[in-house]
Amino acid sequence: MQKIAILILNWNGKDFLDRFLPSLVSHTPSWAEIVVADNASSDDSVEFIQTQYPHLRLILNSGNFGFAKGYNVALQQIEAEYYCLLNSDVAVTPQWVEPIVGYLDNHPDVAICQPKLLSFAEKTHFEYAGAAGGFVDKYGYPFCCGRLFDCIEQDNGQYNDFREIFWATGACMFVRSKIYHELGGLDDDFFAHMEEIDLCWRAKNAGYKVMYVPDSTVYHVGGGTLPKNSPRKTYLNFRNNLVLLYKNLPKRRILQVLLLRLVLDIVAAFRFLFDSGRGDFAAVFKAYFSFYGSLRKNWKKRNRTPLRKVSQTYNKSIVFDYYIRKKKRFSDLETRSFS
Repeated sequence: MQKIAILILNWNGKDFLDRFLPSLVSHTPSWAEIVVADNASSDDSVEFIQTQYPHLRLILNSGNFGFAKGYNVALQQIEAEYYCLLNSDVAVTPQWVEPIVGYLDNHPDVAICQPKLLSFAEKTHFEYAGAAGGFVDKYGYPFCCGRLFDCIEQDNGQYNDFREIFWATGACMFVRSKIYHELGGLDDDFFAHMEEIDLCWRAKNAGYKVMYVPDSTVYHVGGGTLPKNSPRKTYLNFRNNLVLLYKNLPKRRILQVLLLRLVLDIVAAFRFLFDSGRGDFAAVFKAYFSFYGSLRKNWKKRNRTPLRKVSQTYNKSIVFDYYIRKKKRFSDLETRSFS
C-alpha cells in the first residue's frame, strides 16, 4: 500500500495544472503518489495530463460530480495510508508533505491535518480559505486563525504553533484513509463548499482530532471554481451551513441555533439586496427552501455518527465580536472562549 496519495480534483482547470503541477512534482517525495481525477472537463485538461505528465495516474470521472462526490468516486479507486486532497490552484513548497505525514505517524488520535495556507497573490498574508486552521462559533459561522470574515492577517509567525483546530481547509487536507472511508467520505449532497467542515465535525464527533501543522506551507490562489460574488456560491454556502449544523449539533442545541440563524440570515439577505443585488438575496431564501425540503434525508445522516459537544468551538458569536466589538484578528478573541 502507498504511504500517501495526493489527489487533485480537476474540472476545466488546465491553466492551473500547467501552472502548478511542476512545483508539485518537484517538491513531492518519491514515496508519495500524485493522482489527477478529472470531473468530465470540457477543456483540454485530460489531453494535457496525458501528453505532458504521462507518468501521473489519471482517473476519469464520468460527470461533473462537484468537489465532494468527485473526490469520493476517485478515492474509492486509490489505496494509501493517507490521502491529501489538494486543489489544482495550490503551489506547494519544499518539504510540504513530510512534516504532516510525520505528525500523523506519531499521533494516532489525529484524523485530519492541514498546513499553513498563504495567499499566492500576496505571499506575506494568510489565504481566506483556511489560513492557519478553521473554527466555528456557537451559531455555526466558520472563521479561521488568521482570517476573520474579510479581514486577513499578515503572517508574521504569530501562528507558528501546532494547534488543535475545528476544521481543516479542503484546499489542502491530509486525512487518514481508513477514517475517511469509515466516516463515509465527504457528503455528496454538499456538491461544493463546507463539505470539509462537515467531514471534520463528523471526525470530531467520532472522537478524533483535527490539527494545524505550521511546519508545512502552501500557497493558494482561491476562487478558482466560483467567483466570490456568485449567487450560486451564496446559495451553496448558506444551504450547506444549515445542513452542517443540522447533521452535527447535539439535539438540545438545534432549535435554538436554527431559530437565531434564521434571523441573522434574513438580515444578511437584505444586506445582499442593497450591496450586491437580487441574485444573492434570492439565493439565501432558495437555500432555506432546499434545506427544509431535505430534512428527512439529513435526519437519517444525523443518526450515523454519535453527536457530542466537541472541542475547539468558539462559545461566543463571531458576528457580534467582529462587527460590534470590533475584534478583527484571531488573537483578539479570548482564549477562554474556546471550549
